[in-house]
Amino acid sequence: MELNTEYDVAIVGGGPAGLSAAIYAARGGLKTVVFEKALIGGQIVVTADVENYPGFAENLSGFDIADKMQKQAEKFHAEIKIEEVKAIGTEGLCKVLETDKGLYRVKSVILATGAHPRKLAVPGEEKFTGRGVSYCATCDGALYRNKVVAVIGGGDSAVEEANFLTKFAQKVYVIHRRDELRAVKIVQERAFKNEKMEFIWNTAVQAIEGGDFVERLILFNKKTEKISVLPVDGVFIYVGIIPNSGLLESRVTFDKQGFVQTDDTMHTDIPGVYAAGDVTHKVLRQVVTASSDGATAAFSAEKWIEENKEGFPKK
Repeated sequence: MELNTEYDVAIVGGGPAGLSAAIYAARGGLKTVVFEKALIGGQIVVTADVENYPGFAENLSGFDIADKMQKQAEKFHAEIKIEEVKAIGTEGLCKVLETDKGLYRVKSVILATGAHPRKLAVPGEEKFTGRGVSYCATCDGALYRNKVVAVIGGGDSAVEEANFLTKFAQKVYVIHRRDELRAVKIVQERAFKNEKMEFIWNTAVQAIEGGDFVERLILFNKKTEKISVLPVDGVFIYVGIIPNSGLLESRVTFDKQGFVQTDDTMHTDIPGVYAAGDVTHKVLRQVVTASSDGATAAFSAEKWIEENKEGFPKK
């Protein structure tokens, strides 16, 4: 492959962390490119309502936030390319990115690749994915108008999406392996007041069954040790996320769950390579914290490039 255009900063991932990094890097005068393999905006695009992003009294959709971020980044001349980064190598102080369309030499990299949903790993999950098993209520909720669905999980995402599903479904079961939710209090209160929602506690899903589509869940109550059958038309799974950290493989430090460890500047173990957003080890994974990470990473990358400018090849 021939080497394509050279950049100061390459951002891998076009979600809130990546777009925020692009805004700060491009506004700081760095030649900036964002590589996104799928949809600009990342996971937030499939969120129907975002009500805790500062500065907006009215709810915004995830798509609206991503669209505004993209336009802002492009206003400062950041380039956005729909290409998948396959590998990241080093060439002196520079990094070389191989995408599905070419090679790029850059001075610094910001990894903002996010994460993907964790699966239950029970019989029937793979078979019925797209046929009653979903990981996105915003994407598929309308398909279950006047039907019965189950949501698996007890965190913010699970309870918020269960609330959202009541706009369509006649009944939403929330199945949680513990006896209390992990979601923030305001989200819990809203859920407990929703007459369409019913909670099944201390319970794990053992299998997902049906014919052509999902028809029932096989449940195991951890306290009574009894097995039961719950007829449902669909199941939405929210049991955690797995970081998309494979590009850095074993070259950086990860936590026990595989999230990238960084310092306060978002720097990884590789000089000039930063990580931001859901791919990193952190306490809170929200749009506002991803945006903060992206801004910090871009600021740090700009400073690192300036400090090492004598070590880069002369044009």
